[in-house]
Amino acid sequence: MAGAERNVISLLREQLKTVHEILEGTMADVTPEQAHWTPPGVALPIGATYAHVIVSEDGVVNGMFRGGAPLFAAAWAGKTGLSELPPPFDPKKPGFPDWSGWSRKVKVDLPALNAYAQAVYAASDDYLASLRGKDLDRPVDLAALGLGQSTVGFVINNGILGNAFTHCGEISCLKGLQGKRGYPF
Repeated sequence: MAGAERNVISLLREQLKTVHEILEGTMADVTPEQAHWTPPGVALPIGATYAHVIVSEDGVVNGMFRGGAPLFAAAWAGKTGLSELPPPFDPKKPGFPDWSGWSRKVKVDLPALNAYAQAVYAASDDYLASLRGKDLDRPVDLAALGLGQSTVGFVINNGILGNAFTHCGEISCLKGLQGKRGYPF
């Protein structure tokens, strides 16, 4: 692998490691009561938001990219810490599924969800470690989401990293609304 390709993959792995550390640091002191608190408006509770980040990363890496079953449907089936999985994508309804109803009824076992998250993080790093620079240009069809054609690199950067950083900010805000310090720094 050429130096530039190696550097890009190394950078993505470092960014993924960083976002996982910040997310886990932000979640470290969340209590079950805080995780299930229903905020005013349409924001998802902390536990459901955390679950969204983990389940989405698993689905993208192990389902979409690897073409296999996500961990939540295979080795971690029934052990994710979620009383029920979020609604799946429906190919008959383009766009993202509405998780608002699910987010207000799901029960989250934070230690179990964290254990599942660690398995997802390891699988994601293994996947990224297997990539070569040209793999980032592989086409990915996101038409079912209303996003058209894309690439593996775009999905890693926006669908995994961007999603995790963005929702970590939401979790931090929701902690603040409950009187807790948001980020761990």
